[in-house]
Amino acid sequence: MAVLMIMQWDGVTPAQYDKVCELVNFQVDHPKGGLFHVAAISDKGLRVADLWDNAQDFQAFVEQRLMPGVHKAGIQTEPKVEVWPAHNVFTPGYVAK
Repeated sequence: MAVLMIMQWDGVTPAQYDKVCELVNFQVDHPKGGLFHVAAISDKGLRVADLWDNAQDFQAFVEQRLMPGVHKAGIQTEPKVEVWPAHNVFTPGYVAK
């Protein structure tokens, strides 16, 4: 079942986010199960919404790729993360399984 991941990461700057993207390279080397990603920067920090095939694929990405990149980028804080089962998904690039 698809899941929605919502992340709030206070204090993360645009430059730090861009560095993590460069290190993790998810936009070229797509993670298994990743369907959609959007990031925004507020005056408090980073906000992310992702859609994943399932929570296990998201967790594997976090452990194997994201957090190693975060640490290499020098980010010392932890995000607040919520993962919810998707009730409905509509986007032209998503095909329900």
